[in-house]
Amino acid sequence: MKQMLDELKQLTAKIKKPLQLMEVCGTHTVEIFRHGIRSVIPNTISLLSGPGCPVCVTSIRDVDAAISIAKQPNMVLVTFGDMMRVPGGNQSLMEARSEGADVRVMYSPMDALKLAQDDGSKQVVFFATGFETTSPLIAGTVFAAFQKQVKNFTILSSHKTVPLALKALLDAPDVRVDGFILPGHVSTIIGLAPYDFVAKEYHKPAVVTGFEAGEIIEGILMIVRQIAKGEAIVENAYPRVVRPEGNPRAVQILNDIFEPADAYWRGIGVLPGTGLKLRAKYRTFDAEARFRPEATGIAEPELCSCGDILRGVKVPTECPLFGTGCTPDSPVGPCMVSTEGSCSAYYKYGHR
Repeated sequence: MKQMLDELKQLTAKIKKPLQLMEVCGTHTVEIFRHGIRSVIPNTISLLSGPGCPVCVTSIRDVDAAISIAKQPNMVLVTFGDMMRVPGGNQSLMEARSEGADVRVMYSPMDALKLAQDDGSKQVVFFATGFETTSPLIAGTVFAAFQKQVKNFTILSSHKTVPLALKALLDAPDVRVDGFILPGHVSTIIGLAPYDFVAKEYHKPAVVTGFEAGEIIEGILMIVRQIAKGEAIVENAYPRVVRPEGNPRAVQILNDIFEPADAYWRGIGVLPGTGLKLRAKYRTFDAEARFRPEATGIAEPELCSCGDILRGVKVPTECPLFGTGCTPDSPVGPCMVSTEGSCSAYYKYGHR
């Protein structure tokens, strides 16, 4: 590792300008803090957190839609644990549960499907959030429900896809990124090719990395090497897990069940083609179409900088609410809720 850090120091001295690299994945944000990466790399390299926390980018509208469905009669709403405390327009799912809504935490959509099969008197809705890491499993669950003709199971899709979100960042005039640390988990599914435009069209280096300290530093070094040479390619520093082609079987079932849709990213806005909706054949499993939830158009909380933080325009400590009006015990924005949220990571690891 010392050899890599020495090379980083030499390269940044030759480049002679500050570099801003964005780690797209929320897990990378946490691991960068946990390993103390910022304290050992040259101080001319700034690491920015991107929109890679699925909880953080889930919109107020989607949270409110889930709450509206949960409050309907004979309903069970199932969600991943991190979504429970995300603020909606007026309350969170946890608060809705305290008022009597049947909201349950499960870590697999297949468990939600089994719940529907075991109790036909209840409608079971799975609040389907996440990126390409979780969406193939949810696609497989919908296919299983289709094959078994389960009538009381649906999903509320709030899925997001990563590559086109990077394009939106690169097109934004107020975002400056010199290179991307690409997500390891998502890339195990989609491989490397979907990121090619980052290098070919925008001339930005991009490297997929793992989550150990050495893997992260190696990924940073590979990006800086490209910058020093004036190159821009997509590289893989995580070959023990990520294959160039990804997981074709997972991608196939994802594409069979879902099709692209526009999606609203919390704090960012509508990004065309970055969401997933069920194809016509499987539309009977669409909870929004079946239950017509009420969803507000409430704006983001006043003074909350979560959107700018997710775009890499600000760091959490630049938010006026950070650590005072917004803490993990009393979060205002979703970036402070999730364990992968950048505000939560900054708060936990001492940047107050």
